[in-house]
Amino acid sequence: MAYQRRPLSAPRAAGAFIRMLTPMVEHPPLGGLLSAQLIAQAGVKALRRIPVSEPLPFDVPDLLPAPAPRRADGDALVAAAARLPGAAPGGFAFESAFALQRAFAEGATDPVRVGEQALAWMEEDRFRKPPLGIFVSVRPEEVRSQARESLDRLRSGQARSPLEGVPVAVKDELDVRGHRTRVGTSFLGETPAAEDAAAVAALRRAGAVILGKVNMHEIGIGVTGINPHFGPARNPYDPERFTGGSSSGPAAAVAAGLCPIAVGADGGGSIRIPAALCGVVGLKPTLGRVSEHGAAPLCWSVGHVGPLGATAADAALAYALMAGPDERDPRTLRQPEPSLEKCARPDLRGVRLGVYPEWFEDADPEIVAACRGMLERFRELGAEVRNIEIPELERVRPVHLVIIVSEMAASQLEHRWRHRRRYGHDTRLNLALGHRLKAADYVHALRLRARICAHFARALDGVDAIVTPATACTADRIRPDALKTGDSNLPLLERIMRFAQAANLTGLPAISFPAGYDGHGLPIGFQAMGRPFGEDLLLRLASQAERVLERRAPVVHHAYLTGSRA
Repeated sequence: MAYQRRPLSAPRAAGAFIRMLTPMVEHPPLGGLLSAQLIAQAGVKALRRIPVSEPLPFDVPDLLPAPAPRRADGDALVAAAARLPGAAPGGFAFESAFALQRAFAEGATDPVRVGEQALAWMEEDRFRKPPLGIFVSVRPEEVRSQARESLDRLRSGQARSPLEGVPVAVKDELDVRGHRTRVGTSFLGETPAAEDAAAVAALRRAGAVILGKVNMHEIGIGVTGINPHFGPARNPYDPERFTGGSSSGPAAAVAAGLCPIAVGADGGGSIRIPAALCGVVGLKPTLGRVSEHGAAPLCWSVGHVGPLGATAADAALAYALMAGPDERDPRTLRQPEPSLEKCARPDLRGVRLGVYPEWFEDADPEIVAACRGMLERFRELGAEVRNIEIPELERVRPVHLVIIVSEMAASQLEHRWRHRRRYGHDTRLNLALGHRLKAADYVHALRLRARICAHFARALDGVDAIVTPATACTADRIRPDALKTGDSNLPLLERIMRFAQAANLTGLPAISFPAGYDGHGLPIGFQAMGRPFGEDLLLRLASQAERVLERRAPVVHHAYLTGSRA
């Protein structure tokens, strides 16, 4: 079947229009008619007519005993991350966790000074016009306490890892001890979390200084990062533009230099999209590789916790610490032992990259040119590029939409009517559509999901990774009418998510890393999807990309080691 993409023609809604439209969609009699029209425009009506013979891709309850989990040698994984090649000479160099650790060892700075610099920058940003809007919850004395403890360990020769004393930010979708988990809303998380999410706890055990919680698209149900309660997280490469989402704050925090590592979550590109638009590295691990314990249960069958990093080595370090079995998340108990063995190889010899040409080139011309250029550099480094085909690729978008919107609507059942008016209007609109979907739609989408998984498995038979652009466009401008209501723009959403959804449906690992910049100086991202639990190869590709791309500095950036600010 040839590549096809049905364009979306739904009107944009923001400001006064979305204020009028939302209650009409929420309530009968117009609600049913308007919802049916919007659902049809999204491709769900056509999806219902597709015959399917596949069984459901999973059985509940799962009565099979999990094998005894094999835990990797954490020190060996961290050491492998440290061996990744550095950035290309001549370009802008982001401060990595390893650079900070070297500076600590040399006495050039220390965790206490870094912590104070971070807190001072956050305070200054409140008065910036416009502010970047990154942090939504910070406890300054807790940051100072963590920094002092790290400094004590460094002075006594008891550093826990290369992450000792390094600042880290966490998306407001994951629990951080002592902070509310509001998931981007104004009302959830009334009680501060008693313990860290599993991924956050892993980084804290390694000595990280957790700066606080950062902004996100409300309940993760959008990809612009425009939050009507906390304001939009703004792109450090151009603060008039959005970051992408829903892990908007993590990407902005890393790009702005506040931390070399942030923790995000990805249900439909929510790590990779903002990483691409903000010019950093974002890794969505294989489903079941990183524990979801302590993450808000928004979209449990497509959601993944993972790292964003200033460099490939930062993403690898965070992944090395997060990955592995956790008895509190049964999906993690069947994974093979994590490895970073392939990451530090000096080239790409023996690596086979699959390109579906029609899909790869379905993006803005500047993006296609930059990603084609990166593909050619990979070829020069020894990779073999093969053309592939993936049947029924046009089904990915509506199947993913039905699954993720249904699960998110179900996750908010307890709150939707009691707090309906406290959600942003774009969130209310999406939840209303989710509640108009049928149980049969969800089951039908799950069965089609099994077919899509089989298509991608066959495509990976002859290649090691499938490569595409990360997004079909670069970061768009933040429109003033969206600031208080949110922005419902299905055509833009489709362009942003065009290459991202497949990895969430299939559970395959995927990574986004910089491939270049457009004519406005905005970052362009390159995506690679690998075989199950093949994160080491994806990090190897990101590392090799850093060797050949001269990165550019964001317009707004803080450097701990030089003290420079922009």
